[in-house]
Amino acid sequence: MKATIVTIGDEILIGQIVDTNSGFIAKSLDKIGVEINEIISISDDKTHILDTFAGLQNKVDLVIITGGLGPTKDDVTKKTFCDYFEDELIVDKAVENHVVELIQRVLNRTASQINKDQALVPSKCTVLHNKVGTAPGMWMKKENTVFISLPGVPYEMKYIVEHEIIPKVVREYERPYIIHKTILTYGQGESLVAERIEDWENNLPEYIKLAYLPAPGRVRLRLSARGTNKEKLEAALAENVKSLDLLINDIIVGFDDDETIEVVVGKMLVKQNKTLSTAESCTGGKIAQVLTAIAGASSYFKGSVVSYGTEVKIDVLGIPESLIKEYSVVSKEVVSAMAMSVKKMMKTDYAIATTGNAGPSKGDSNAEIGTVFIALATPSEIIVEEFNFGQPREKVIDRAVIKSLELLQKEILKNVR
Repeated sequence: MKATIVTIGDEILIGQIVDTNSGFIAKSLDKIGVEINEIISISDDKTHILDTFAGLQNKVDLVIITGGLGPTKDDVTKKTFCDYFEDELIVDKAVENHVVELIQRVLNRTASQINKDQALVPSKCTVLHNKVGTAPGMWMKKENTVFISLPGVPYEMKYIVEHEIIPKVVREYERPYIIHKTILTYGQGESLVAERIEDWENNLPEYIKLAYLPAPGRVRLRLSARGTNKEKLEAALAENVKSLDLLINDIIVGFDDDETIEVVVGKMLVKQNKTLSTAESCTGGKIAQVLTAIAGASSYFKGSVVSYGTEVKIDVLGIPESLIKEYSVVSKEVVSAMAMSVKKMMKTDYAIATTGNAGPSKGDSNAEIGTVFIALATPSEIIVEEFNFGQPREKVIDRAVIKSLELLQKEILKNVR
């Protein structure tokens, strides 16, 4: 079963907003065995929308459209649906009642006619109830293709996908199983990982595909198995993951899509009942940001000092000015002092500190651009490593964040073993 996702909105095409809807829809459909053929973004233009619909007709089973369902004149999706299906808009009383009640309860005012017009839907469509918003979803079939229209507001779209579309597709269509297993590796680049597992990859069954998903400091290996026998697929994936683990156990840190290194480290800290703090200069608080994005991080992450300026290192962290003058802010000595200071200040078991020249200019140090010092204060010692992450600036910062967490993870593992 194949699907195409179409996002409608000029705001996406000009980069005013980022399309997050397509990723959510694609992931949701993939979980129930629906293959995504392509993802398209088009403008709020009637002719363009009609041409896109015609081009997809009978080429895929599902066309999922998001956007253009608002109450204003620039939202043309419903009227375009009517033109394509030779239909007319009618008032759906259940939707109208829901809109009136929602406006009254949430906004504490009477619903306007524009609000009520959200209840206008093509007469031939199956209405997909939107409990959390005013714009309903619409399901219409023409020949061999189902066209599904969804609101562009992410939380409304997600509700309809989860509570209306996925159950309906599961009930009405036979689909193959598509099972994924993601192996998360840190510390080696894509080409080196590929070289190490080349023979293993060449011996994968034909129904299992491997994809490399590289990012700064890490490579995700995604195994995808497709077929009609779920038990066979799961057994084959488990067997191949086990053999892969024997090959590259030294760089594997997790086995699920959601197990980024910050998640892995968080789980380790919780398990050992240990705490962490950070003192960040060149990373500007990004280590703290990725850690605190995880629910429950307060149980192990206590806080951070973003000592971006030299005066903050002196006034807040208490780094001796003489130490900075002798070695510069980008140095082993200063980053060690930063880690020890924040560990003591926050009363944590571990502390990470970073300082460096992310570029494009050198700032308060003559160290080469791309140079980063990372210090890890453990319960018993200070570990410091020096790196040069090159350029551009974004790459330096991202790699420094990943490497900091990787150093912490390896240190925690020493105590586990």
